[in-house]
This record gives sequence, structure tokens and C-alpha cells, in this order.
Amino acid sequence: MCRLLYVRSETEFDISKFLLKFSDIAKDSKEFQGHGWGCSYLSADEWKRYKNIRPVWEDNLNDFGKTKVLLAHARSAFKDEGICIENNMPFFDDKYEFAFNGELRGVRINSPGRIGAEKIFNYIKRFYKGDIYEAIDKAAGIILKMTKYARAMNFVLCDKNSAYVYSFFSEDPEYFTLYVKTGSEIIVSSMPFPGEQDWKKIQNKSLTKF
Repeated sequence: MCRLLYVRSETEFDISKFLLKFSDIAKDSKEFQGHGWGCSYLSADEWKRYKNIRPVWEDNLNDFGKTKVLLAHARSAFKDEGICIENNMPFFDDKYEFAFNGELRGVRINSPGRIGAEKIFNYIKRFYKGDIYEAIDKAAGIILKMTKYARAMNFVLCDKNSAYVYSFFSEDPEYFTLYVKTGSEIIVSSMPFPGEQDWKKIQNKSLTKF
């Protein structure tokens, strides 16, 4: 139910350029994306993070500088609950950044976290034994089996060098399909940027490393 954006490039790019496009996608979404937003980006090989409870399209997006990696998230809170900045994504630890978009009902897993997305992030890390791809694949499969109804479970988990994109939805493909654009930059987005070509759909029920 949220909106996601991931960008990685070999050379530095202007963060604001992508956040402005992302804010337009969030503002024009058929589901309200105004329950706060956040982003993580690399600066001098260290993660910098920003979160705001205001909608992304009402924030000043012009002062973020440049980076080689960006992860952004605009939130649509389930049942309009838990609207506070602490619940804004990306969630993170000392290695990974995580942003989630979806809706799961009746999830029967035991995992710490304030909201479902944070519980999923922590649940994935429980299975990490040196290969994060395997941990994601195993954890996601169990979560779906232990969920009464999974409308969608899309997420991006990234480190400084790679992104792992999980796509699952059982309805509304127009809304939940993720898109990727490759070239001088790798861009993963909840929607193609308006007016831009060469976007490809990320396959449903897939885990892809970029």
C-alpha cells in the first residue's frame, strides 16, 4: 500500500532529482501515501537517513546532495493506524536498509517490531547464516504460509552494494507490480516515472538481486 524507490549508480547522482519524481508518484497514487516518508542514502560510504511525518510532496526535497545509492519510502498506514515518525521506513540495522509495501492479514509469526514491516525485516534476519538471498527466500516463504490472506508483500532490502527485491501480490497487479530500469543507473520503483521509456515489470512471486 506504500510506494518504494531504489536507485544505484556507479557515479554520483542528484538525490533531489529522484525524490521529486518519487513524490509525484506518491501524490498521484490511487491509495493515499501521505502518512510520512523517509529515505536512506550513502554519503562518504556511510548511511545517512531522513524521515518526516509529512507527506513527501509537502517536504523540501532540494537539499539532499548527491549519492550513489538511494532507498526511499512513502507510507500508507494500514487502517490509518500507527502514524508516527518511528514507524516510517526505511528500517535499518548496521548493514541493511529495508522498505516494505503490501498488506498481510492474520500473520502468525513471532518477531519483534512496532509494525508488520519491521517484524518482517527482523524475521528475515533470523534466517541469515551468511547468505542474505537465502534468508529472504526462506523467511518470505514461511511468512506467506503463516498468513491468512496476503494481498501483497513487496519489499527492497539493500546494503551498500546490492539490492534484493521481493515481489508478491494476489490482486491488483496495476498497483502492486514493481518496475525496474537498467542502464547507467539501476532504478526500482513502484511505478515508472511519467514520460520515461524502457521500464520493465518485475515478475510477480520473485526474488531478484540487483
